[in-house]
Amino acid sequence: MRAALGATVVVCAVTAVLPGAASAEPRTVPGAASVSGAGVERISVATDGTQGDGDSAGATITANGRRIAFASSAKNLAPATPVTGQRVFVRDQRTSQTTLMSTLTPPIQPPVISGDGQYVALWGLLQRDTKTFLSRVSSASTIGINCSGLSCSQPSLSTDGRYIAQVATFSRPPSRQRIEVQDWQANHTQTVTEFGHTVSARPSISGDGRFVAYQDGQAEDVFVWDQTDDTSAGPIEGPSKAATLVQISKDGSKIVYLSGSDTYVQDESSGTDQLVPNARGVAIDPTGRYLLYAPLDTNGPSLMLRDLETGTDEIVSDQPASAGTDAVSAGGRDVVFHSTADDIVPGDTNGKSDVFVRHLY
Repeated sequence: MRAALGATVVVCAVTAVLPGAASAEPRTVPGAASVSGAGVERISVATDGTQGDGDSAGATITANGRRIAFASSAKNLAPATPVTGQRVFVRDQRTSQTTLMSTLTPPIQPPVISGDGQYVALWGLLQRDTKTFLSRVSSASTIGINCSGLSCSQPSLSTDGRYIAQVATFSRPPSRQRIEVQDWQANHTQTVTEFGHTVSARPSISGDGRFVAYQDGQAEDVFVWDQTDDTSAGPIEGPSKAATLVQISKDGSKIVYLSGSDTYVQDESSGTDQLVPNARGVAIDPTGRYLLYAPLDTNGPSLMLRDLETGTDEIVSDQPASAGTDAVSAGGRDVVFHSTADDIVPGDTNGKSDVFVRHLY
């Protein structure tokens, strides 16, 4: 596999930064407190502020923090639409508007919003196969995004939403999958790589569409593809470790991956890794400076934000909480997450999982 890709092994110097080894006073908005509730908003609410009557999760945020996409089974967020099950919504922080994005199919995984907030991608079941759908936020109109396989899945969006990296799966013999990048506006598809198996492939695309980090789940390796010369390099973790991809930062400067019980953040200009031990990396902000991670020590906070330049940490949630990729706005200002805790904000009485945003400054 590695020979077929013409991959090169990157020898990395690793610097370790211990979780909790350094801490900083939280960056706060004037008049807002820290973890007790101020500085945190509930996002999974109707336009009039009514809390959702169903579970909400899987939030992603735009680079400027204005728009947040999430999935929810709450019927009262769009009561005029008689659709049951999970649906995708966008909350506009500037206008306080909650908009239903698609009624075509329940999402299989959380939605993905483009960095500029213009498009939302999701993938769901269409008859027997899965397909990728793209919704324009301004009109809530939805189109299907094709791929070369019977099933399309795992979409990752460029900043302007024009380029979509996704997995195309061929389920009929021989079963295999292909990672592709589609310029849907030009109706052009480019193959990143093809695997002779259907185990855990997943891509993450940079903001300009040039780089795609991806994992080969069978080999347990992570690679990075460069569109300019159509070549892949890796495994980026070297030959001695098994790795799982988290994501590439939108500026293409950092790739986050997991290996064992540790998280590594690779600097693509130098090839060196920064180690965050005993932690599960969750997301990285578009600039590549701020890492959202979940400490494996369950006695402390559930989500922390690491400034990779200073090594300082800030608490995102000290209640049980979860988050996914693209959960941090640029500069680490805002972090979205979901939790079933009922004391993160006042008036949480629905007994459901809700989506929240923490403003760190």
